[in-house]
Amino acid sequence: MMKLMTKAIEKKFLKNSNDKIESVFQKKVIVKFFTPFANWTWFAVEAEKLEDGDWRFYGLVFGHEKEFGYFLLSELESVNGPFGLKIERDLYFDNPTIEEVLNRGH
Repeated sequence: MMKLMTKAIEKKFLKNSNDKIESVFQKKVIVKFFTPFANWTWFAVEAEKLEDGDWRFYGLVFGHEKEFGYFLLSELESVNGPFGLKIERDLYFDNPTIEEVLNRGH
């Protein structure tokens, strides 16, 4: 099973949180999660490790609507799709800004 969160990704979130960019549209997307069995995608720009060890992300979600919000790693990991498919992390994602993601459409 693919790890959705790694130490390398944690370091990228730490660097991103230290950047003094105020507009969420100019923030770099650190990680992209997606469902291989439905049309849902999560673009995380911020992350915080919670006391219970879970991670809370903030970013842009393309689902029924395009919206900004918070989502938990545990929620992503708990999804079970058809044929045992799980949410995956895009290994070839090029870390655009949120604005670039919106301009691309995905």
